Amino acid sequence: MRYSEAKLGRVFVLRLEENEIVHETIEKFAADKGISAATVIMLGGAGRGSRLVVGPEDPEAETINPMEYVLNSAHEAAGVGTIFPDEYGRPILHLHASFGRKEESKTGCIRRGVKVWLVMEVVIIEIVQTRALRMLDKTTGFQLLEP
Repeated sequence: MRYSEAKLGRVFVLRLEENEIVHETIEKFAADKGISAATVIMLGGAGRGSRLVVGPEDPEAETINPMEYVLNSAHEAAGVGTIFPDEYGRPILHLHASFGRKEESKTGCIRRGVKVWLVMEVVIIEIVQTRALRMLDKTTGFQLLEP
């Protein structure tokens, strides 16, 4: 385990609008407000055509091949994530969410493009006095958190 200590900063409450792409909208907001690190809570509706990563095809394979799922209709959505800067200082959102409709649900990472259906509520709680950042890991190809 690796860790660092930090403090809480500002709190922002957002309402995302129909068809906005969640991760793009949140990352742009963070950049505009000078938020480099935060925790994020998301609640609302995800629209048809939203794309999420639902796991690696083979978790034991040497090369990680992500699987993708596309929502075929509007779904309820709830998720939690973090924002940390990459090596260039850009705020990068990593958020996993569950999407449900009737008796079916899917859970995954929203990075491929989740579209807002009607409305999405987001609370961003800024983390200050931290040097944590996301660094590209050559083995996995992921931007991993370095606290």
